[in-house]
Amino acid sequence: MSRVSVVDLQRDFQQWLVHATPSAVIGTGARAMAGLAVYQNNYRAQLVGCLEVSFPKLRGWIGEEAFRQAAITHIDAHPPHAWTLDAYADDFAVTLAALFPDNPDLREVAWIEHALGAAFVAADAAPLAMEDLAAVDWESVSLQVAPSLRTAPASTNAEQVWTALWDGQPPPESEMLAEAGGLLVWRRGYTTYLKQVDALEYQALLQLQASGSFADVCDLLVALRGEAAGVAKAGELLAHWLSSELITGIEQGE
Repeated sequence: MSRVSVVDLQRDFQQWLVHATPSAVIGTGARAMAGLAVYQNNYRAQLVGCLEVSFPKLRGWIGEEAFRQAAITHIDAHPPHAWTLDAYADDFAVTLAALFPDNPDLREVAWIEHALGAAFVAADAAPLAMEDLAAVDWESVSLQVAPSLRTAPASTNAEQVWTALWDGQPPPESEMLAEAGGLLVWRRGYTTYLKQVDALEYQALLQLQASGSFADVCDLLVALRGEAAGVAKAGELLAHWLSSELITGIEQGE
C-alpha cells in the first residue's frame, strides 16, 4: 500500500477547491465527496464575499445577479494568488473586461473602486517642500511619484459615473469619451483623490512613472507639441503635479 505525503494531500485538496477535480489521493467515496463539497462551497462563498466587500458601489450599480455571475466567472478563472484576500480583487476589472467587452465602463468603474481602496492603504510619503526645489537641475533630476498613485486608461465617463455613485446620486448614462485619456487615483494625507486627465497628461505621467526623469517628460512633450509648446506644457504639468502632491521625492543626478 503506497504512502501519501502531506504535500500530496495539500496539493490535491487545493486542486479540489479550485477546480472540483476528484482526486484518488483524497478519495472519491460518497462520504468523502460530501465532505469535500462543503469545503468547496465555503471556499467559493468566501471569495464571493471578498469581491462583494471590495466592490459595494459596483455591485449596487450593475445589480446583484450580474455581479454574482461576474464573481463566479472570476473565481473559476482566478484562484487566490497572494497570502491575503485583500489582493484577490486585483484582477476583477480584467474579468469584467472579458465578460462584458462592449461595456468598458464596468471595467473602469471597478478599477476606480479598487484603486481608491488600494491607495488609501499605500505607504505614506511627505510632499515636497518648495525650498527643496530651489537648486534642482531639471536636466538631470529624478522625480519620485507618490507610492499611492494608481493610473489606468480611460475610454468612458466612468469618473462621472463613480462620482455620482459615491455621492448617492443616480449615475449618468455611460458613454464613450470623445478622446481617450487616463484615470489617476492617489492619496493626500488621509484623503484619496480621483481625477480624469487628457491623453497628453496621461502619457506624460506614465513616462514619469517609467523613468522618473523630468528631462524624458520634456522630450516626450516636445516630440508631441513642438519645442516651445512642449516645454511650456512640461512646466505647467510639473507645477500641477507638485501642487497635487503627486511628486514626493527628488534625486539629483550627476
